[in-house]
Amino acid sequence: MAKYELALVVNAKIEDDARAAVVEKAKGYITRAGGTVTDVEEKGKQKLAYEIQNMGEAFYYYIQFEAETSVPAQLEGDIRIMDYVLRFLFVRKDEQ
Repeated sequence: MAKYELALVVNAKIEDDARAAVVEKAKGYITRAGGTVTDVEEKGKQKLAYEIQNMGEAFYYYIQFEAETSVPAQLEGDIRIMDYVLRFLFVRKDEQ
């Protein structure tokens, strides 16, 4: 199993409970694909480098998980069509 991090940029104009639901849905996708979520880090609202969908700020979340190497490719389609997710990125963590 490899270690990964999913970075989510979430719409800042939604309620707190809706934002929490977005993160829970992403975690659900990971576990359903056979991964194990190890940590969720919320960085809070931050200014974007450029506007996305007429928004200058968004909430950043980093979800660390362990999964087989094929899982991020499987999850990409699900995360891409999630409501309120402006951008996302899967990163494989180096083992040290």
